[in-house]
Amino acid sequence: MREDLKIEILIISLIAILILALSVPALSLPSITMPDQADSPESYTVNIYENKFLGSYLANETGFTLYYYSNDSKGDGASTCIDGCPEMWPPFYAPSLSLPESLRSVDFATITRADGSKQTTFKGWPLYLYSRDTAPKDTWGSEKDGLWHVVDPMGQPQLM
Repeated sequence: MREDLKIEILIISLIAILILALSVPALSLPSITMPDQADSPESYTVNIYENKFLGSYLANETGFTLYYYSNDSKGDGASTCIDGCPEMWPPFYAPSLSLPESLRSVDFATITRADGSKQTTFKGWPLYLYSRDTAPKDTWGSEKDGLWHVVDPMGQPQLM
């Protein structure tokens, strides 16, 4: 293949990616920092924890489990947890993220909820806490009503 043709294909591909990125108005990337390895797990705003029954799952900076809602798959990346739902399942929002090296920053973004508040997403899935988790590493919301699940950092499917 000619070198100038390769460059032309690359430029067209980059323009297409830019147009696609600009066509998603409610999606924005949070500020993300990758801490030094000397930092403790508590310094991460999102971290990975292990449970012998659930496997790996995401938790916030204080160790509280992060969940996703199966019904959000019908919302095209928008949260469908509305009305009284956020009282039991508070939306998780981190204006800036600090991640361990095992998590990819490109998997996180921020959406604007219907009420105007912000919410962090992972692979397109809005993230939530569970109000009845009272201690770090609690997973009482897992499989609640068959709709709420811990977030598997390695096996979570992309929503959008």
